Amino acid sequence: MGFQQNLEEYAELVVKVGLNIQKGQPLLINTTTDTIDFTRLIVKKAYEAGAKRVEVNYTDEVNARLFYDMAPDEAFHEVPKWVVAQRDELIEKKGALLWIDADNPDLLEGVAIDRISNYQKASGKALENYRKAVMNDVITWSIVAMPSKKWAAKVFPNLDETEQMDALWELIFKVVRIGKGTAVQQWQEHINNLESRATLLNEKRYKKLHYKAEGTDIEVELPKEHIWQSGASKNAQAVPFIANMPTEEVYTAPLKTGVNGFVSNTKPFVYQGNVIDGFKLTFKDGEIVKVQAASGEKLLQELIQTDEGAKYLGEIALVPHESPISASNVLFFNTLFDENASNHFAIGEAYPTCVEGARGLTAEELEKMGINTSIVHEDFMIGSAGMDITGELADGTKEPIFIKGAWAF
Repeated sequence: MGFQQNLEEYAELVVKVGLNIQKGQPLLINTTTDTIDFTRLIVKKAYEAGAKRVEVNYTDEVNARLFYDMAPDEAFHEVPKWVVAQRDELIEKKGALLWIDADNPDLLEGVAIDRISNYQKASGKALENYRKAVMNDVITWSIVAMPSKKWAAKVFPNLDETEQMDALWELIFKVVRIGKGTAVQQWQEHINNLESRATLLNEKRYKKLHYKAEGTDIEVELPKEHIWQSGASKNAQAVPFIANMPTEEVYTAPLKTGVNGFVSNTKPFVYQGNVIDGFKLTFKDGEIVKVQAASGEKLLQELIQTDEGAKYLGEIALVPHESPISASNVLFFNTLFDENASNHFAIGEAYPTCVEGARGLTAEELEKMGINTSIVHEDFMIGSAGMDITGELADGTKEPIFIKGAWAF
């Protein structure tokens, strides 16, 4: 298949499987000006699938950086009301939300940390209703990606500029199963495989997981009624969708106060246009009590100070080291891809859908169940070919889940 055919298949996959657009459903797309042609193709496919109305919010990299460099300090403590109203109306109308990610990983490098932190806090508070709708799968939402020149240059610095975009496109097509004209069918089979893995873990009912690898020795307790989920979700109308494309994970929520030990990252963590790397987090009774980082330590410290819940974990996800993305031996500098090459944790809010009976509960009710709440949810990668994970059953029996980065069963 040629490039245009691959692009068409990708857009169709996003609309039919990622979003699973229903007739009469509105769609909101958030993306950058680097994606205009691909975005137009998705808009066309969405209307063909029966979308009622498709709106696109474009951000421009230059303008985004100018905001952080030149806007007055007070601008970072507020979010325009129309931004909130747009999301709230989408929720009210049972719409779908798509992010097309083509961000420059270094976009905000050098920006004052307090500006990034203040705007993160302001956005989190202003968009609380929207965040709750996403975390509870009330609406359909999905994140996909396409290359931008600066992102491609970051991933393939040793290639000529003319080759970088082609190389990143080729890799993205490969890991989202594009190129043989059967992507929709392949994804259905892939999700079925992930679902079977989640079912097996749910039958086990582990009460605790113990992770051990170079730089990592940590125990994570699980809520009694935890649920392992795959990349497949269902919205409030029970319509299936895929939140992340690609996805290779099964995941659940940890018990908020049940994390003890230390963990080190194995891939860079791109946060707010900055790269944080070489870090180690130490936990006691769930709380991060010590942070060390070779680069980006101040920003990482600011992240965990965003609110009380940012000091705790909200997600643990299992991904075998031999996943297709890991097998590519490419560092994407993009969490959407890198988290699907590695076991990972998430700082901040937990998905209520990962605990039986928690969906739709208030923050206070979730906290009583030992489920973390926060205005942030940020994934970081911890997996490696040397990682062992042991599961402890309710009766104290221990058994391997991962051996040297691979499933033990």
